[in-house]
Formats: sequence, C-alpha cells, structure tokens
Amino acid sequence: MPSIHAFRMQLKPGVIDEYRRRHDEIWPELTALLTDSGIHDYSIFLDEETLTLFAVLKLADVNARDALPDHPVMKRWWDYMAPLMEVQADNRPVETPLPMIFHHA
Repeated sequence: MPSIHAFRMQLKPGVIDEYRRRHDEIWPELTALLTDSGIHDYSIFLDEETLTLFAVLKLADVNARDALPDHPVMKRWWDYMAPLMEVQADNRPVETPLPMIFHHA
C-alpha cells in the first residue's frame, strides 16, 4: 500500500506564472523518472497570499525516492527551478515535511 507524503516549499515573489508555466511544460524525462522511482499522484498547491507551496504525493512501498538527489535529470530540474524558489546550496528545494493529522479514505 502506498504511503502519502506532504511537504511545504516556498516561492519567491513575482514568479507564480513562471512556476506554473514550467510545470505545465514539465519534461517527459522528469515525469518518467518520478514514476520509475515509485512516485505517483503528485500534486502541488499554492497559497497565493504567502507564496507557500504544499505538495502531496503517493510513494510506492518499493521505491527509489532517496536516489533522486543524485540523478542528473533531477539535478537539472532543480537548477532550472532554483531562481523561482527557496533552495539549498545544491539547488534542491527547501522542503518542510508536513505530518498527517487526519485522513478520510
């Protein structure tokens, strides 16, 4: 049974339209990488007042999510998105985990 992971990220001011455009044109090799890594049903929501992004994804029991930071496609995506978001030194988005406190199936 897949697990659900949620986390928060932060956009920089004035980049909502560009962030949306880049995700509307997401690279096929990135979507394949996410799927092959066991990630599916991945959604990102935006609080326009605070520019906070809320991401929710399902992760297969057997997955390769921990290997994504070393993958060239993932690194290239993070470099591409870095000007739009709060990031770490390696351009990985700053992610704050959000613990689940309620779920209705």
